[in-house]
Amino acid sequence: MFSGIVEALGRTAAIISEPPGVRLVIDEPTVAATTKVADSVAVNGCCLTVVGMEGTTMAFQAGPETLARTNLGELVVGSPVNLERALALGDRLGGHFVSGHIDGQATLVKIDDHGDWMDYYFSVPRELAVQMASKGSVAVDGVSLTLVRCDHDLFSVALIPYTLRVTTLGARKIGDKVNIETDILAKYVQRLIDAKQWPPSPASV
Repeated sequence: MFSGIVEALGRTAAIISEPPGVRLVIDEPTVAATTKVADSVAVNGCCLTVVGMEGTTMAFQAGPETLARTNLGELVVGSPVNLERALALGDRLGGHFVSGHIDGQATLVKIDDHGDWMDYYFSVPRELAVQMASKGSVAVDGVSLTLVRCDHDLFSVALIPYTLRVTTLGARKIGDKVNIETDILAKYVQRLIDAKQWPPSPASV
């Protein structure tokens, strides 16, 4: 479990083919200093297991599903990534509950530039849009953000200068894809709504 408060920007040091997946090697001294093999770390919001450590680098394995569903499949050597270690019992929760299980991707379609402040607009699949509400929470590349505008296939977030500076979002451009995790509570509400339309099970007929 994570909070969506990015701890550091890592750098993609190597991408090693390990069919059918890859090994991602991420360099970041602060996070690496307090991380060990088998720990969970959110990389651009995607929960991955540390499978190797060497100096200031951490190695992760990403399989076909992870590479297809997230933007980790688009990383190249040198790409920055958002990093957050898993929450420890008793930690303060500054963002919102984030599982690290990516629901899909959104595409940055518009940027309103207000100097040091930015409003980002993303197109998103409708099945994810229905789990979003204005003033609710969403994790974008692992960053906990408050939703501003929510339409049937679009949402917006307002980014403060600090967030733009310390996360990958500050370097995002029109057309970039970002990882999306909707709020956990919204998933259960959607499930309950959908369940009302299910046909009766054979046992209840």
